[in-house]
Amino acid sequence: MAALANLVDRLATLLFGHRRLFLVLFGLITALLAWSATHLKVDAGFAKSVPTHHPYMKTFGDYQKTFGGANRIVIGLRTTDADIYNERFLKTLKSVTDDLFFIPGVDRATAMSLFTPNVRYIEVVEGGFRGGNVIPSNFDYSPESLAQVRGNVLKSNYLGRLVSNDFKGAIVSAELLEVDPQTGDKLDYAAFAGKLEDIRNKYTQDGISVHIIGFAQAVGDISAGAKGVLSFFIIAFAITTVLLFWYSGSAKLTALALLCAMLPVVWLLGILPLIGFGIDPMSILLPFLIFAIGVSHAVQMTNAWKLEVLEGASALQASNAAFRKLFVPGAMALLANALGFMVIIVIDIPMVRELAVSASIGVAVMIITNKMFLTVLLSYLRMTPQQARAIGGKESSGDWMWSRLKHLAEPRAANVVLAVTVALLAIGAWKAREIRTGDLGRGIPELRENSRYNQDTVAIVDNFSIGVDVLSVIAKGEAGACTNYEVMSAINRFENHMRDTYGVQSTMSVASLAKMINAGWNEGNPRWRALSRNNYVLAQSVGGIDTSTGLLNTDCSAMQILIFTRDHEGTTIKHIVEEIKHWTAANPSDQVQFLLASGNVGVMAATNEAVEEAEVLMLVLLFAAIGLLCFLEFRDWRAVLCIIVPLAIVAVLCNALMAMLGIGLKVATLPVIALGVGVGVDYGIYLFERLKYAMLKGMSLPEAFHLALQQRGSAAFFTAITMSIGVGTWAMSALKFQADMGVLLAFLFVVNMLGAIFLLPAIASKLLRAPRIAADPSLAQPQARHRPATQH
Repeated sequence: MAALANLVDRLATLLFGHRRLFLVLFGLITALLAWSATHLKVDAGFAKSVPTHHPYMKTFGDYQKTFGGANRIVIGLRTTDADIYNERFLKTLKSVTDDLFFIPGVDRATAMSLFTPNVRYIEVVEGGFRGGNVIPSNFDYSPESLAQVRGNVLKSNYLGRLVSNDFKGAIVSAELLEVDPQTGDKLDYAAFAGKLEDIRNKYTQDGISVHIIGFAQAVGDISAGAKGVLSFFIIAFAITTVLLFWYSGSAKLTALALLCAMLPVVWLLGILPLIGFGIDPMSILLPFLIFAIGVSHAVQMTNAWKLEVLEGASALQASNAAFRKLFVPGAMALLANALGFMVIIVIDIPMVRELAVSASIGVAVMIITNKMFLTVLLSYLRMTPQQARAIGGKESSGDWMWSRLKHLAEPRAANVVLAVTVALLAIGAWKAREIRTGDLGRGIPELRENSRYNQDTVAIVDNFSIGVDVLSVIAKGEAGACTNYEVMSAINRFENHMRDTYGVQSTMSVASLAKMINAGWNEGNPRWRALSRNNYVLAQSVGGIDTSTGLLNTDCSAMQILIFTRDHEGTTIKHIVEEIKHWTAANPSDQVQFLLASGNVGVMAATNEAVEEAEVLMLVLLFAAIGLLCFLEFRDWRAVLCIIVPLAIVAVLCNALMAMLGIGLKVATLPVIALGVGVGVDYGIYLFERLKYAMLKGMSLPEAFHLALQQRGSAAFFTAITMSIGVGTWAMSALKFQADMGVLLAFLFVVNMLGAIFLLPAIASKLLRAPRIAADPSLAQPQARHRPATQH
């Protein structure tokens, strides 16, 4: 500790001895990074949102080129007419098909609608089979042609898939490429969503509505909602400015605190393009979080500077003293923040890992901007005696509360606090069991239930047997496995089991189509709708199934079973996946292997499992990292418990709140706990540092805690309330995930502060004892003492 103190002294001497040089250097860095920030781009991608190393994703990657991916767009058209078989609707459907087909980034081989050549029908006639395109090449919109199309749809297996069950809607769908084939660049999802909006606006008319769902459209709607983040940032900035001015009583101090709270944001946004990062719509809230943390540390520094000024120190002397007092606890708190954010990297999802790195960088640069740059700026601040008296009013206004709260460090009051805490922990742990992993409700939880995207999802799912939610299971065997009765029988039994599973809307596989074709070879007699044990007959049945159906590969060594789900709620997906695992475990086969998973629901299943597995590991690493830093700073395991235990209890209560509010545990919400704990550790470190300092000087625990509250409590209370009000405004956002994060972060900011003020002294009363050292009378009235001036 002595070596650390000497290092801080040397750093202070260097910093304030050459403060003009450092001021120019910091200003130059800010200007360069501000210029770099102008090159920052929105970077959204389907591949970034999936756990790349999960076993399901290996299956997904191995068969993506054969069976397609999970990045699918669906455009649904609905009519108010009697049905879709009229000239106006079908002409609109054809135009939508053509427009989607020619948008760059669409995998044109996967495009499907009634007008694409890969949509065919087969019927049994007297001479054998007859088939063709559902909409023939000579279609001319005449009443006869319309009647023919109606009949062809009924003969095909596309009713419920491309045509709604009530004949009032039709679908156009296609998969997207991650790389734009024309430019070779990553697909710009925001631009692609703009082209989808052009289609919507062009073809929405009286009697015909257009509904669009899929990852690209979701990104577009989220990006559109994210533009409102700027307005909320301005509102939060204004609220912070007003409250900070009220608290500090000085426009100059307010301006400096806000400037140095904004600098980490500017530096972070400038660093991201330099390391090849963009900003994802799902992490668009990160800059405000960095700003909020910056405000917290700026207030602590300006507060310490004010206390020195009130004791008679000059601006330079006050800056020097504040730097020496706060650099170690502040730097440790920021490093704890950074490590807390960095542990999120254990979640094997590129988007989350980028968030972890970005947040860690944003917090780490505060060691320079808020501990060094701010103190240098404060050293140039001049205040008159009248101003000094004015800004001192708020510092003593809370003494009446601190003088009462100091009794929390006494055994009797501590017992009450601990009993209440245990009761809250028990209730929180009981309620936290109800938290669910994955999405809750239909549509996507990032948007509100009444959002256009989620309403489009309801319109498509309610009227079609399939939607955008499909889970694909790969049946892997030897070449020619589709002519092997044992393999096909296993697929058939598996499909029958899944069709009867709760949450499954419909299924499709080679086996079910082969049974239909076999019946067709026997005059359509339903008794022949079965799999033949004769390999030649079975080969004849399978021969009519083309690889373009996406149900089998060229040598029939891999066959895809499509399971269309009713929704993509986490509980639904988990139940279906568990049923698949139970069935495959109970029906082992040497000839066929059932592999999970592909399709967008398969990706969701992998993501949900990755999040669920990472939650415990993330929390363990989070508290281990913060605990290690606290131990390195205080060299006392009791100090670690005093700081860590309140944070752990608040984390449990946060999970309980998520369960009560119906917020699922997923990629967008899992980092919130780490972010909240990372911010909350500041309160404990700042308070305990003063408490320990006073106790080492011989003060009793209650008096030491009173001193800590006088010097650090007001700043902690003010920043927690200010930040919670700022993020609380997010509750009005059009983005539900922003509103959810606002509620959770406001809860974490306030409750972590309360935990530090109420629970930390209660725990300390059970663990700490004041050393027998003569008390330093100068500590009793910190505002009255005068620090000797030190010139640099």
